Amino acid sequence: MESFLLVTTTCASREEAEVLAEKLLKVRLIACANIFSGVHSIFHWRGKIERAEEVVLQVKCRKRYFRDLVEWIQTHHSYELPEILALPIVDGSREYLDWMMEETRFTEFDN
Repeated sequence: MESFLLVTTTCASREEAEVLAEKLLKVRLIACANIFSGVHSIFHWRGKIERAEEVVLQVKCRKRYFRDLVEWIQTHHSYELPEILALPIVDGSREYLDWMMEETRFTEFDN
């Protein structure tokens, strides 16, 4: 059985999250994206504790495309060091996983 991932990144704005999601869908690296607004983040950055209002972009993809997804996000993201974390999808409805398989057919980068 094909392995799938739930991948999370944070964005500076809802607009950036939507643009990234649409482009990732267009190149078929992901099957679906969810955008969560109103996230208050606190983190270490360059020796200081920083705070930011961010938007979480959560996407579903095939595990086999994860390295391509990382490269794509790093290339197109506004952050110098974007958060890119992946969790395995250990199970799901057969119909949903089949749909994810059908919708993710990445072949090459398209800007």
